[in-house]
Amino acid sequence: MSDALPELDPVIHAQARLRVVSSLSTLREGDSISFPRLQDILRMTAGNLSVHLRKLEDAGYVEVVKTHQGRTPATLVHLTRRGRLAFDDYTAALQALLTPRTDPPSGAAKPPRTEEPT
Repeated sequence: MSDALPELDPVIHAQARLRVVSSLSTLREGDSISFPRLQDILRMTAGNLSVHLRKLEDAGYVEVVKTHQGRTPATLVHLTRRGRLAFDDYTAALQALLTPRTDPPSGAAKPPRTEEPT
C-alpha cells in the first residue's frame, strides 16, 4: 500500500465547481438541466456560473448545449461520462483522506510502547 495521500482534482475541488458537479451528478446519465434551473438551485449569478461551467467544460467534465425550445433560446447542461468518472475519483480520494489509517505513514512517529509489568 502506498503511503502517498491521494490527490484531489483541482478542477473539481474549487467550492463553486464542486457544487456544480455534485448537483449535476444527481441527474441520470444523459439527462440535462437548464442553465436557469441550475443557477437557481446553486444560487449563483449567471456570470459566476458561466465562468465555472467554462472551466468544467474545458476539462471535458460538462457539456453546455445551446438550443431552442420553440423560438426561445435554451441552454442545457449535463455531466459528461468523463465528468462522472472524475467526480467518482474525486469522492474516492476524499473518502481515502477522511478514512483513518490503521498503520502510521512511513517516517511518522510511532506511539510509545508500554511494557507490561512483570
